[in-house]
Amino acid sequence: MLKLSAVTKRFGSSIAVNGIDLDIDKGQIIGVIGRSGAGKSTLLRIINRLIDPSEGTIEFDGKRVSELRGRDLRLWRARCAMIFQQFNLVNRLDVLTNVLVGRVASSGTLPILFKQFSAEERTMAAKALDRLNLLPHALQRADTLSGGQQQRVAIARALVQMPDIVLADEPIASLDPHNARLVMEALKTINREDGITVICNLHTLDAARTYCTRIIGLAKGSVVFDGAPEALTNDILQRIYGEDGGAPVDERLTSGQFGRPQTHPVWTEPLATA
Repeated sequence: MLKLSAVTKRFGSSIAVNGIDLDIDKGQIIGVIGRSGAGKSTLLRIINRLIDPSEGTIEFDGKRVSELRGRDLRLWRARCAMIFQQFNLVNRLDVLTNVLVGRVASSGTLPILFKQFSAEERTMAAKALDRLNLLPHALQRADTLSGGQQQRVAIARALVQMPDIVLADEPIASLDPHNARLVMEALKTINREDGITVICNLHTLDAARTYCTRIIGLAKGSVVFDGAPEALTNDILQRIYGEDGGAPVDERLTSGQFGRPQTHPVWTEPLATA
């Protein structure tokens, strides 16, 4: 279990994350929603320890993650893989090597720099690409792929880290609907087949409802909703999105971009990251 207790992050006089308490069981797939600036990206970076909390603790299976340093911290970041909106691939390297970069925590930096990968690691990377229908592109430069393909390469890179948790920070914000669907289906598949916990910041309510079994709503750095997608009411959506004159709820029942008729109002939110 991942446990956050009273986690707070301050940047000067601003509070980005405000006293968050969460218990996240293994194998859940969670969508984190909220307006731009609500603290979604900061929350994921705190969990991964890319940034440190100002207050509070993070524990995983009883171990105090918030106190890890050095090699132990690097190993935690491998177990808690991060996927970013802008892919974070090395454009001049081929796809297979970009995936193998995910082994840096286990293999060290020098083998990665000199491309000294074991046969076992190469096989692991090839299998990850094959799962994501990208094996034919293994020897292409990363920058020759489409945005959706690059994001799936980033998912393959996360898989070779052999993670317990995958954190995805707005993974579909810059993608067209078709590629967004492929990326979300890939995350859903690894959650279902591998039992990997997935925590995903999402800018569309439609995606969260379609792919996630639990939704966490943030507003001004605080959790204002934590529950099943079907429990989201208009009043709750107003608390999540509607403060300070947020966008209105679209009451029309339309077909969602993920191919499922909408049974709830659709919330329109800017595509900016938290």
